[in-house]
Amino acid sequence: MQQNEQPLNSLCIVRLSAIGDVCHAVATVQAIQRRMPETRITWVIGKVEHALVGDLPRIQFVVFEKQRGVKEYLALRRRFSNQAPFDVLLQMQTSLRANLVAGMIPARRKIGFPPSKAKELHSLFVTEHLPETDAFHVLELFQHFASGIGIRDCDTQWEIPLPATAVERVEGWLGKDTDYALICPSASNTERNWLTDRYAALARHCHARGLAVVLTGSSAEREIALARDIEHQAAIPVHNLAGQTNLKELLALCRGAKAVIGPDSGTLHMATTQGTPVVGLYAHSNPRRTGPYRDLHRVADAYTPALQHASNDKQSSRWGYRLKGSALMAGIGVEEVIELIDGVLGDAQ
Repeated sequence: MQQNEQPLNSLCIVRLSAIGDVCHAVATVQAIQRRMPETRITWVIGKVEHALVGDLPRIQFVVFEKQRGVKEYLALRRRFSNQAPFDVLLQMQTSLRANLVAGMIPARRKIGFPPSKAKELHSLFVTEHLPETDAFHVLELFQHFASGIGIRDCDTQWEIPLPATAVERVEGWLGKDTDYALICPSASNTERNWLTDRYAALARHCHARGLAVVLTGSSAEREIALARDIEHQAAIPVHNLAGQTNLKELLALCRGAKAVIGPDSGTLHMATTQGTPVVGLYAHSNPRRTGPYRDLHRVADAYTPALQHASNDKQSSRWGYRLKGSALMAGIGVEEVIELIDGVLGDAQ
C-alpha cells in the first residue's frame, strides 16, 4: 500500500449511485483535488447522479446508463480501450454492477474496500484492498480511499455548483426571504417512510413556529400521493412541490431551508452539503453509518433499540446490516422529532 502522497497523472473514480453516497464521495474527490490539483480525474457515474454533480469543475464525467444493459458495458470498454491506463482507479462501490464497470477500465492499480467490507465479487475486480479501518460512517470510509494514494486527514467540504436558474425557481415558488422548513417524506423504500399523520403533525408544528412548510418528492406517483396526503391531513397552508423539482432545484431548496426533515434518503445528504441542519428519521439503517454526517446528534433513532431486540446472531453486528419491517418507523414519536426541530430552530436564533 502506498504510504506517501505522490502526484498522479490520472485517477479514475467508480461510484455510480446513489445520491446520498455520491454526495459523500464528492467530499473525498474534492479533497483529492485540493491536494493534487494537477491530477486528471475521471468519474464514472450513474445518469441520475450526474444531474446533481455533473458540473463539478475539473472532473471528466463518464455517464453509465444501467438501463442499456450489456451494451453499456461494451460501450464503456470501447471508450477506454484506446487510452493509456489510469495510474489509479478507486473502486468506491461494491455492487456487482459497479465491479463489472471497473473490469472494463484499464488501470495500473485498482484499489477497493477493506476485505471485511467487500462483497459481490469485489475482490476479483481490484488489485489491492485498503487496510481495515475503524471508520464507520460511509463518508469516512470514502475518505479512507484517499489514504490509498497517500492523502491523510481529508478535510470535509463540498462545493457543488448551484445554477442561478435553480435559485430563481425556488424564489418564484416561495418568495425571496421566506423562512421555511423542508419536509422530504419519501425514502427509496416505502417501509422507511414515517407515518403520514406524524408528518402532518410536524408540518403544523413548524407552521406554528412561524415557518412556511415545503413538501418535496420525486415524480413517482407514490411520492406525489404521500405529499398530497400529508398536505391534506396537516390542514395548513403548504407549498407542495412534490414532482416539480429537478435535483439542482432540490439542492437550492435544501440550501435555503432553516431545517430539512425526513427519513434515510439522498435529500438529507444533499442538505448536509449545503450546511443546512438536518433532522433524520432512522429505523432500518444504522444512522452511525448512513446518517446526515454533520447532524448525527439530531437523528431520531429507532434503529438501535430495534436492533437490540431483532437478533442475537452475529449478522446483526455486520457493517451495513439493515433491519426489515413495515412497523419499525412507528417507533419514532412525534414529540421526539419536535424536540429535535426545536433544537435546530433554537440554534438558528
